Parts: sequence; C-alpha cells; structure tokens
Amino acid sequence: MSSGPGADHRSIEVEEMADVEDRIRMVLGAHARLPRGVEELDDTADLYAAGMTSHASVNVMLGIEDEFDVEFPEHLLRKDTFESVAAIRAALEELLGG
Repeated sequence: MSSGPGADHRSIEVEEMADVEDRIRMVLGAHARLPRGVEELDDTADLYAAGMTSHASVNVMLGIEDEFDVEFPEHLLRKDTFESVAAIRAALEELLGG
C-alpha cells in the first residue's frame, strides 16, 4: 500500500463520497416516502420502482437543494436525475464541480 500524498488524497475523496451518499440517503429517508428503508436499496436501485412518487421526488429535490446548498438547473429537472442514489450523486457532482 502506498503512503504518498496521492494515497492520502484518495482516502479523503472516498470518505467525502461516503459522506455525500449518507447525506443523500438521509434526505431520501426524510422525503421519498418509500415503503422500505432507503438503506435496503443499492445505489442503482430505481427509487420510483421502490415506491417514490413524482410528488415525493419534488420534495427530495428540495431536500437535496437545502442539504447541499445547490439549485438544480432546468436541464437537471428530469425524472432520471432522481431515479437512484447514483443518479442523484452524479447530478451533485456536476453541480459541485466534482
């Protein structure tokens, strides 16, 4: 295992990614109104198939905006932006320049 500066930077990035995912899941838990816990779903699981309604997805979007202090631009206001934890994370990476 290498111990140079790159290794430290990589571990910080992995920790930050885990934190982002935890925060996304927290927002989903509060707003998605899923019949099962969001912790049971894998990153690519379809949240709509899991029971999230389009109304709940608007609440998720607003919750994500509040949690990450971002505003979704018009081109990201699509159903597929909010269809999974991975899709939400990808949109956030675009918004936050990650």
